Amino acid sequence: MNKIDVILGKIDDLERDLRGELRNVQNKFFYTVQERKVRFSADVKAAHREFAARWVDYVYDSGIWVILTLPFIWMPIVPALILDVTVWLYQLMCFPVYGIPRVKRRDYVVLDRHTLKYLNLIEKANCFYCSYFNGLIGFVREVGARTEQYWCPIRHARPVKSVHSRYRHFFQYGDAEGYRKGLAEVRETFHDTE
Repeated sequence: MNKIDVILGKIDDLERDLRGELRNVQNKFFYTVQERKVRFSADVKAAHREFAARWVDYVYDSGIWVILTLPFIWMPIVPALILDVTVWLYQLMCFPVYGIPRVKRRDYVVLDRHTLKYLNLIEKANCFYCSYFNGLIGFVREVGARTEQYWCPIRHARPVKSVHSRYRHFFQYGDAEGYRKGLAEVRETFHDTE
């Protein structure tokens, strides 16, 4: 195993640790997650309502420039919905043919902030949009990563800003022999996706 593989392994371990720590925050803020639904006690919900800003004040405090940019913020929702449907259809139709396990969209598109009582209606809508959009990008990236692992699992020669979850299975740039000998095996190395 070379140093790049060791570093990628450490990144995987750190991401796993981060997910665990994020789960531990539940105790600090008195909520539980049951069957993918967030639950607060009645007392905590009541306390949260005290922190909610009235939407009228929220809009007024935002200022005219923020309000004028809203159409530009919300414009990408239409292409995002189209992307969502096409990527979902792509993996539905193609992944079984290639033997690639499907990506669970619900693992990436997490819509739970609307249950927070300290957010007003506008903040909830904004949080819904951001959760959907960023979750969708994560979902699409994972579908793309699994596709790349099947079709072209070769690392780049130049450093990339951020590597996806499947990159550690890729061959070194320029490793022609390793690529030819190991391609069939790498195309089937999805045991760690579940």
